[in-house]
Amino acid sequence: MSAGETHSTRVADLVERMSLDEKLAQLVGYWVDQGDEIVAPMAGEMASGTSYEDATVHGIGHLTRVYGTRPVDPVERAAWLWGEQRRLRAQTRLGIPALVHEECLTGLAAWKAATFPTPLAWGAAFDPELVEETGRLIGESMRQLGIHQGLAPVLDVIRDPRWGRVDECISEDPYVVGTIGTAYVRGLQDAGVHATLKHFVGYSASQGGRNHAPVQAGSREIQDVLLPPFEMAVRDGGVRSVMNSYSAIDGVPVAASPEYLTRVLREDWGFDGVVVSDYFSVAFLHTMHRVAADLGEAAVLALGAGIDVELPSADAFAGPLAEAVRTGRVDVGLVDAAVRRVLTQKEELGLLDETFDAPPTQIDLDTPAHRDAARRLAEESVVLLTNSGVLPLDVARTHRVAVIGPNADAAAALMGCYSFANHVLAHHPGVPYGFEIPAVLDALRDELPDASLTFERGVDVEGDDASGIEAAVASARNADVAIVVVGDRAGLFGRGTVGEGNDVDDLELPGLQRRLVEAVVATGTPVVTVVISGRPYALGWAVDEVSAPAALVQAFFPGEEGGSAIAGILSGRVTPSGRLPVSLPRSVGAQPYSYLHTLLAGPTEITSADPTPPLAFGHGLTYTSFERTGLSADAEVVAGGTFAASVRVRNTGTRTATDVVQLYAHDTYASVNRPVAQLMGYARVTLAPGEEVAVRFDVPTSRLAFTGQDGRRIVEPGDIELWVGPSCADRETETSLRIGGPVHALRAEDDRLVAVGVSAVVAG
Repeated sequence: MSAGETHSTRVADLVERMSLDEKLAQLVGYWVDQGDEIVAPMAGEMASGTSYEDATVHGIGHLTRVYGTRPVDPVERAAWLWGEQRRLRAQTRLGIPALVHEECLTGLAAWKAATFPTPLAWGAAFDPELVEETGRLIGESMRQLGIHQGLAPVLDVIRDPRWGRVDECISEDPYVVGTIGTAYVRGLQDAGVHATLKHFVGYSASQGGRNHAPVQAGSREIQDVLLPPFEMAVRDGGVRSVMNSYSAIDGVPVAASPEYLTRVLREDWGFDGVVVSDYFSVAFLHTMHRVAADLGEAAVLALGAGIDVELPSADAFAGPLAEAVRTGRVDVGLVDAAVRRVLTQKEELGLLDETFDAPPTQIDLDTPAHRDAARRLAEESVVLLTNSGVLPLDVARTHRVAVIGPNADAAAALMGCYSFANHVLAHHPGVPYGFEIPAVLDALRDELPDASLTFERGVDVEGDDASGIEAAVASARNADVAIVVVGDRAGLFGRGTVGEGNDVDDLELPGLQRRLVEAVVATGTPVVTVVISGRPYALGWAVDEVSAPAALVQAFFPGEEGGSAIAGILSGRVTPSGRLPVSLPRSVGAQPYSYLHTLLAGPTEITSADPTPPLAFGHGLTYTSFERTGLSADAEVVAGGTFAASVRVRNTGTRTATDVVQLYAHDTYASVNRPVAQLMGYARVTLAPGEEVAVRFDVPTSRLAFTGQDGRRIVEPGDIELWVGPSCADRETETSLRIGGPVHALRAEDDRLVAVGVSAVVAG
């Protein structure tokens, strides 16, 4: 048992009574509905082939994606599940029910369930409170259906936009990832569903932005950038489950790494929940990483490293692990420790006492409350990148609107890779979504009822068919304004342009979409380009070149209310407040890039290559103007202490709007290279025209901690530059402070990361 772990007498008694087969049954899942539809990587190759009846004769740990593998009616499926849980209670010797897990990254991934904005949109909203509310609503739906664990949030820090899973991530800034991801954890767990952090750790730092590729990150990057969001969610969020990364870091697969799964996660951070394997990752130790000669050796490595449960099914933790225990290759004590954690989790969730008497007979998975939260999150997440004055549209004078582009009439374009629609229903053509999701074109018709709208697709998202461009150009010439809607189509493993397994070596808009935009711009008609995507694209040509449209709008898969949110921002009904949670890339050749780069990683006089993004992290326009003045801070603070910084923010425009106030810092000289800019804190502030407030940030100096040359995370004394501006690149108001005293080593028991939460107070 790891330090800090406690288990009840009931759990201890159950483990004492269990046979080896009963123990191992609790450490595996079973994918009841897995068939011809492949909704996970290499699922067809790795299925164990064991019948459900045989797999559950001794009980079962998890039931895998009961609702999320194919379109099943929620009421009918709940009735089946309740009956199956009763069978497990009555017909297995110990009567332990199964834990049910589902995907829930953009809402519960089940038929008819609400689909929220993708996590990259959460980052663009910079609104942890709203994300927490969203998580709670998702959790309430899951709990109603008898689901106990959600495989979300993704806390991978974006390192390379070529990676297909960027739309599942929150930001390139670890503090934004940590604060917003932890908020989602709290919301989901407040509803009685255990959240699962993924993918621990390093998954997003793969070579070349390729899925499952090796990770060669140094220990400092791992400790200072990749680990902090997970630590925050463990320490501050109290998360109950963690999922391993598929990656190998410096040649060691995380699924076989006691360094990360035991020493860091359990011993350093005190995590006492359950570690579940990413799907098939235990078997991958044998089949892909080739560090295990067979499935038995893979099971020994994974269990010894700290994985408690093999998902989605029992490839290694059943027969092969049983053989390893019986032949002495693995200590049964490791099995017992994992079983205790699993049973403790089931006890925490109330499963050991649940009777499953009355399944729900009426279920609404897309209530007005769901749609309201989805709408607000979508509206807050849309980023106005550029605007020459064409937006908001002059509705009274805009009579002819040409709507153009492959994403204008496509509801699927509004949803991310892990939405049920794109993840599962893509294998079931003709099955309706089961909820309303108006495309941008439909939303614009509602938004602009007095205007005459024409539609031309122009080109497809992918492909080289240019035959529709001529008609699109003709439509634009006859319009007062042209709205060109382009971007991605989410999917998996080659189906789509972004999503799991859809990695790219080019950051241009897919297909002929750039050619379409430039052809429409050349007509001279004012053009608003809306990019709906799961990754940031190299849009420098659309920002400051001759071919640039009059306005550029970025929406990261905004979900079921995304069409309405976009239409509302274009009309002016909604004032944009989204900010870029990831830098807009200059080019594919400038990758990987992060705003957290050091001096020598940016533009210098000793290289001709300039990675500077066209638009920086934190950038976003609105329909008013804000003035940020008078930044002040404590003159000196002791290392390990907390300093206060205050700035005045005034709405100098004519519309009520929300500013995302961003406080940045730079450690001018340190014992190791430090970023030229680092976000210290942020706050959403809504102001009426002429209104002014003071925003005060109380910032622990541990926000400036880094891994020193001896491997310890420390706060060093020295001079710190502080500034507030509309992005990391703009120093609108500046000040400085000095950190004094001796070097402060962060200690797990007081200020390691549990103390890094920045508080923001707004006063008139």
